[in-house]
Amino acid sequence: MMNRTKRIETILNKYFEDFNLIVIDNSSSHKGHNNFNGLGETHIIVEFEKNILFKLDRFEVHKKTNFLLKEEFKMGLHSLQIKII
Repeated sequence: MMNRTKRIETILNKYFEDFNLIVIDNSSSHKGHNNFNGLGETHIIVEFEKNILFKLDRFEVHKKTNFLLKEEFKMGLHSLQIKII
């Protein structure tokens, strides 16, 4: 079974072909917050590096990313940080 970080990377790479993507499990940095143990891939950072020629609607990237990952949120994804660089 694929872990959440890899699943998210696979899902987003299918749609965002004009970007280089980096998907990072940031869950361990939240250890101790509200009795959270830092496990479970619940806090994810996605970095989108855009192709210089690609016209970018930042709002659309956020909206589409959240839509594509709606099942991950249902399965325990708690936090998604999106960076577009």
